[in-house]
Amino acid sequence: MTTAGEGRVALPERIIIASRESALAMWQARHVQSRLAETYPGVDITILGMATEGDRRLGTSLARIGGKGVFVKELEDALLERRADVAVHSLKDVPMTLAAGLTLAAVIERADPRDALVSPHYRRLADLPAGSRVGTSSLRRASQLLARQPGLSIEPLRGNVPTRLRKLDEGNYQAIVLAAAGLKRLGLEERITALLTVDESVPAVGQGALALECRADRSDLMMWLRPLHHAPTAACVAAERSFSRALAGSCNVPLGGYAELSAGRLRLRGFVAAPDGTQILRGEAEGAVETPEMIGQTLAAMLRERGADEILAALEDISER
Repeated sequence: MTTAGEGRVALPERIIIASRESALAMWQARHVQSRLAETYPGVDITILGMATEGDRRLGTSLARIGGKGVFVKELEDALLERRADVAVHSLKDVPMTLAAGLTLAAVIERADPRDALVSPHYRRLADLPAGSRVGTSSLRRASQLLARQPGLSIEPLRGNVPTRLRKLDEGNYQAIVLAAAGLKRLGLEERITALLTVDESVPAVGQGALALECRADRSDLMMWLRPLHHAPTAACVAAERSFSRALAGSCNVPLGGYAELSAGRLRLRGFVAAPDGTQILRGEAEGAVETPEMIGQTLAAMLRERGADEILAALEDISER
C-alpha cells in the first residue's frame, strides 16, 4: 500500500488537476504536477485542461461577465462533479468567497508580486508623455497610474499574455502593464521594461501566489497537498484577502493589497480608489503573523474611517447605471 506522511494515509492511484488552457495556466498546472510527482512518484498525476467563461469572452470586460470568478467556475464545477481532484488557480483570480463545498487546501510560495511595465519606447513609467496609450483592463492598475500621471490614456487590454504582447508590438499602445510573475513563468522576462515597486503599484490581492482548491470533504487530499503549502505566503495572502473581503473587493473595485513578513511581524499595505485616480486612500496595518485576518480587517476599518465608504458607494452608483 502506498502511504503518505503522518497518519499513513493511503495515496490514490491517480490525481487529476483541473486547469485553464492558457499558456500561463498550463505552466502553473504543470508546475504543481511536477511538485506532486516528485513528492509522490508512484501516483499518476494528469491535467484536465478546460476553457472557462472568462477565456471564451476575452473581448468583454470582466465587470460585465461576472468578475474574476469567471476564470474559476468551470474548474470548480469539475471538482464538485468529481471529474477532477484539485484545481490550480492564480490566487488573484479566486473570489473572496468560495463556492459551497470547496476549500483552499494549499497556497504555494509566492513568486514576484509586482506589476511590470512593458514598452518598446519608454524605460520608466515617469517617461511616458501625456496622452500615451497604456493598455490594461485592471481598475486597480488604471487608478494608480492615473493618480500618478493623470494625462495618460488608459485603454482596455484583455487576452492571454502572448496576445497582450502582440497587441503592444502592433502599435496599439505605447506601453502595457502586466503581472511580473506571469511574464517570468512564461520565460518572457526579457520583455519587462521596468518592475514597478509595490509603492508605485500596489499589487492585486494574492498576486504572484498559486492556490490549490479541492472539495472540503477531501481531508485525504488536503494532507497530500500539505508539502506544497507555504505557510508564510498563506499568512500574507490571508491578510490581503481579509482586507479585500471587508471592503467588498472585486474586479469592479479599484483595490490592492500586499502583505509581507519582517522580523516575525506581518505588515499589510492597501488602497481603494476611484477608477479615474482622483480619489485614492492608502493605509498600512501591522500585527502578529498568527492573526492575518484581523490585520486585514483593521486596515479595512482604517480606510472606512478615512472615507472609503463614499468611494465604494460612488462605484456602486456607476455600476448600476
